[in-house]
Amino acid sequence: MDMILFLARGLLRDRSRSLFPFITVSLGVSLVVIVDCYVQGSTDSMLTTTASFAYGHLRVATRAYNRSGADPTGEATLLGADSTLTELKRMFPDCIWVSRIKFGGLIDVPDSNGQTRLQYPVSGLAVDLSPQSPEHQLLRLQRSLATGRLPPSPAEVLLSDTLAKRLGVSAGSRLTLLSTTLNGALAVRDFTLSGTVRFGIGQLDRSIMLASTEGIREALDMADATSEILGFLPGGHYDEQKAKQIVAAYNLRHPQQGEFDPEMVTMRTASGLGSMFDLISTASALIIAVFVLAMSVVLWNAGLMGILRRYGEIGIRLAIGESKSDVYRSLLAESALLGLAGSVTGTIVGLGFSYYLQEVGINISGMMGNATILIDDVLRARISHRSYLVGFLPGLLATLLGAAISGLMVLRRQTAQLARELAG
Repeated sequence: MDMILFLARGLLRDRSRSLFPFITVSLGVSLVVIVDCYVQGSTDSMLTTTASFAYGHLRVATRAYNRSGADPTGEATLLGADSTLTELKRMFPDCIWVSRIKFGGLIDVPDSNGQTRLQYPVSGLAVDLSPQSPEHQLLRLQRSLATGRLPPSPAEVLLSDTLAKRLGVSAGSRLTLLSTTLNGALAVRDFTLSGTVRFGIGQLDRSIMLASTEGIREALDMADATSEILGFLPGGHYDEQKAKQIVAAYNLRHPQQGEFDPEMVTMRTASGLGSMFDLISTASALIIAVFVLAMSVVLWNAGLMGILRRYGEIGIRLAIGESKSDVYRSLLAESALLGLAGSVTGTIVGLGFSYYLQEVGINISGMMGNATILIDDVLRARISHRSYLVGFLPGLLATLLGAAISGLMVLRRQTAQLARELAG
């Protein structure tokens, strides 16, 4: 212990041999921690947004709907939706189950004379907007409300704030939806705009119309029908194994005999998201591996250079009678102290910045105007258990390894040669 304290005091007094390695280790470790937390946060944000607004962790729909991709037709609608929803809540009470209707059409905006002033295509989503509905939390409705209020009745709807400004409408304006019914007939229904929403997701904020399930069922002749029923696992995080167990249990009880029978799929298999999951996982691991490897090489070289600059000092220590093993151990101890101090500091700095990204985030909405995927426009990070070690261990081990290798190179040389280098 006394030896360690002696070496520590020496490093503090001689900044020429401690400051640069300390800064190098701290910066390298903090960079790796920030990158790792950012990759985890970005992945979680994309998956959570995709689940909440598109696929859920689990999806129950007809087989035709599940196979039709992103633009299903009315023919693939799931009938008997209310009884199916009740059964799902009974079979899997720990999960959250919601019914949603996806529809498309034109929004007709009349002028003061009731004549068409402007028409614009919309992507519609009908959800349960009752006060007790879990949709308020899943879709972040209260937080996303830009103007007006949430629809108090089935005859009122919400538009994205961007679309409302493009159409020149505000809360209280009359809108006419032109779409098709379940049977393919023309549907024309008047609605009142109750407010606007801004989800912070480029694709949705361009042309989304949000309505109540009751109002759209009446407008599109979809009594007791829905596009899909989405399920969300306990805790709000996607668990592939748990999802597969639920899917297997449900599909075993409901064997598919036709294209319009209910079928449950996981978020991974819905509309080809499995390949995206694999790509995200591989890319994340590759990014972290590259950063850790690059940092390890830099710190290794820093250790080599630090020891090589001390040839003369080591020669004098050997000349006055200090054994090579003692010198070697002291070099390793100094490197371990520097690596430990730099790794701790870098981890603290990296976690601090990552915590800011996790709680506050950085708004990049200006860069997401043309985004075509469901991704939040606020950059966020996530601190996990591995975040404490992903930079700390490489920082400590790489510094120690560099000193160990360079120390061997020095100790192989003759004492007289090292002393001559000092004199030179």
